[in-house]
Amino acid sequence: MRILLLGHGRMGQLVESLAASYDATIAGVIDENSGDRAIADGAFGDVDVAIDFTLAQAVRRNLPQLAARKINVVIGTTGWQAEEASLRAIAEQTGIGVLAASNFSLGMNIFQLAVEEASRNFAKHAEFGAWIHEAHHIMKKDAPSGTALTIKQGMEGAGFARPIDVSSTRAGSIPGTHTVGFDGPSETIELTHTVRDRAVFARGALVAAKWLVGKQGWFSIRDLLAGSREPGAGS
Repeated sequence: MRILLLGHGRMGQLVESLAASYDATIAGVIDENSGDRAIADGAFGDVDVAIDFTLAQAVRRNLPQLAARKINVVIGTTGWQAEEASLRAIAEQTGIGVLAASNFSLGMNIFQLAVEEASRNFAKHAEFGAWIHEAHHIMKKDAPSGTALTIKQGMEGAGFARPIDVSSTRAGSIPGTHTVGFDGPSETIELTHTVRDRAVFARGALVAAKWLVGKQGWFSIRDLLAGSREPGAGS
């Protein structure tokens, strides 16, 4: 598998360092110094899939260029979701495959399923309120995190129609912690997912890249976990 790596920050460097263990080769690296023409120029040769760990504004530029070259892409960047409808349209028109996820941790995605099940049950009891708190390192730009927003959407989709307070912390080198809480008159329930090593995201992105090769459509991480070959309801 030949990968075009977009972004060479901490996540991009982790993907590069782990690629060989997933039978992958980094065909090229495009960063802020490469210029907007780098993808269009195609100096990296043939690639099977791109992995994008850039910034939100770069995703808006990158995907149309990748689509023009028929390159499938795994998007691990967050903060661009306001543009999702137009980017989906480009992917559909050009017939490429896209797997976009706010979080590539297997544990986090199973955690989200557990949170949704809890939300479905607490939704029946009006005396319980809910909140989400997430904490990340000081360099993370978007707050709340894309993962926190995904969790909130999942809770709402599960039927929790009451307000869900969302808050954020940015400090030090925290890799990522998400806590969902439900509070009633006499008790509190908390569910927490904590990342100990950022490599979990790079490994997940490489698994997603291998899975996406040769596919068409807009996929979610749940499609990958389900082994689906077609975009699912969660995409």
